[in-house]
Amino acid sequence: MSEDNVIRVPVDVIRQFMIDVFVAQDVREDDAAICADVLITSDLRGIESHGVGRLKYYYDRIQAGIQFPRAEMEVVKDTETTALVDGHHGMGHPTAYRSMQMAIKKARAYGMGSVAVRNATHFGIAGYYPLMAADAGMIGFAFTNARPSVAPTFSVEPMLGTNPIAFAAPSDMDFPFCYDGATSIAQRGKIEVADRAEKPVPPTWVIDDQGEPMTDAPAILEAIPKFEAALLPMGGAGEAHAGYKGYNLAAIVEILSATLSGAAFMKDVLGFNEDGSRRPHMLGHFFMAIDIEHFMPLEASKQITGEIMRRLQGAKKAPGHDRIYVAGEKEYEKVSEIWEKGVPVNPNLRKNLIFLREDLGVEGYESYF
Repeated sequence: MSEDNVIRVPVDVIRQFMIDVFVAQDVREDDAAICADVLITSDLRGIESHGVGRLKYYYDRIQAGIQFPRAEMEVVKDTETTALVDGHHGMGHPTAYRSMQMAIKKARAYGMGSVAVRNATHFGIAGYYPLMAADAGMIGFAFTNARPSVAPTFSVEPMLGTNPIAFAAPSDMDFPFCYDGATSIAQRGKIEVADRAEKPVPPTWVIDDQGEPMTDAPAILEAIPKFEAALLPMGGAGEAHAGYKGYNLAAIVEILSATLSGAAFMKDVLGFNEDGSRRPHMLGHFFMAIDIEHFMPLEASKQITGEIMRRLQGAKKAPGHDRIYVAGEKEYEKVSEIWEKGVPVNPNLRKNLIFLREDLGVEGYESYF
């Protein structure tokens, strides 16, 4: 699909449209604002797989009755440094946001705070939540399991989710160090982006049930739920490039997401009953915040983190390369570009936005899409 067909929509317009779409589905306005902020943060950071492109994804789940627009999160167990939360299948973003807020508050008082969540739903980009901790002068972590789509090393069967690991630490640079990555080579969202853009995916991302590469995005998206295809873990197939590392990192995230909260795991989060009817996905999350001031002065810690980042940037460059990036740097630079140019919307995404606007009776956006 030609880039000439991509339109740019102002950030504030996209954000408000998303709020209006959520509110039109009976999501409370404060929760809708959190949902929209997580999604627009993804678009601003250049992560198209988890921004406005996911808006219809949530619409579909609310319409299917497997995600509830007004469910109340419940604190099941609460201690000085930990909490167990039940999301009751409500909107994932507000549950995750408030859970990380709890972890930060506990860390402020006691040095560390951890919150485990069960009966959760998709919460957007994992990196949003450790960035909350970094903004509060803390180190943050976020983990979540997901629908099985990744095959263990030497298997062709999807058993684990793309199970991201997200980490952020404040620095004395203009941006915090922020790593947010799936434990697979690519996640389903990137294949959805390729599908909307009508482009193939690289042959190293996905295998069919015979272990052969797949590159056709629509076919992959159809095959994964049928267990006829699987994403590959970081490192790829086999052990030659350490695919077992990505596989076992995904397993670690599965353990953190389920064993501390009692959440569903592996194929139990597929979202289907034995008779084929749909049900909530019952995901698990785990959040942690570490208050740096309980260990050493914040500014000294930020200087050390910044110096680590600067030394990495200053390493000897490989031939043909004039710059080395650290985690969070490209995303930080993307923000100003998206604010200036607007959020990119290709024709297939535009069709989804028009559908949502018309189906939900959301007015005032006809001049944009």
